Amino acid sequence: MTFNWGHKVTLGFLAFAGMIIYLVFQSVQTKYDLVSKEYYKDELQYQQIIDGASRANQLSQKVSIVQTKDHINIQLPDEMKNTLVTGSILFYCADNARKDIRLTLQVNTDALQQISSQSFMPGNYTAKIRWESGGKQYYSEQFITIQ
Repeated sequence: MTFNWGHKVTLGFLAFAGMIIYLVFQSVQTKYDLVSKEYYKDELQYQQIIDGASRANQLSQKVSIVQTKDHINIQLPDEMKNTLVTGSILFYCADNARKDIRLTLQVNTDALQQISSQSFMPGNYTAKIRWESGGKQYYSEQFITIQ
C-alpha cells in the first residue's frame, strides 16, 4: 500500500489531535496551590503588614530564627522581653501548601519560643511572624531551610 497525500494529511491530523488530547490531560492533572485562599481580603489588609514591618524594622534587633538539632528557636527583639506578646507564626512553603504550618506565638519572658522541628517536613519555608505588644502590631518575614 502506498501513502498518498490524503493518507499523510489524515496521519498528521491524528497526530495533532493526539497531542492536543495529551496536553489537555496533563493540564487537568496539574496540581496548583494559591498563596492564599482569600487573597482579595488579604490584599485589603496589606497596609497593616507594611506598617507592622516598618515598626519591626525600628526595633533594636530583627527577629532571629535559628534551627538547632531538635528545635527551631524564634527570638524576638530585646524590647519584647518581659512584656505581654500575642501573635501567630505561619511557616509558608511555596511549593506545597500541605507543608504550611500555622502556630500561636507563645514566647517566654526572654521573648524566645522553641518549636520542635519534628513537626516539619524538610524544605524551604518563609516564616511570617505577626505579633502585638503594648498595643502596637509588628510583622516580620524570614526565609528558613528546615532539614
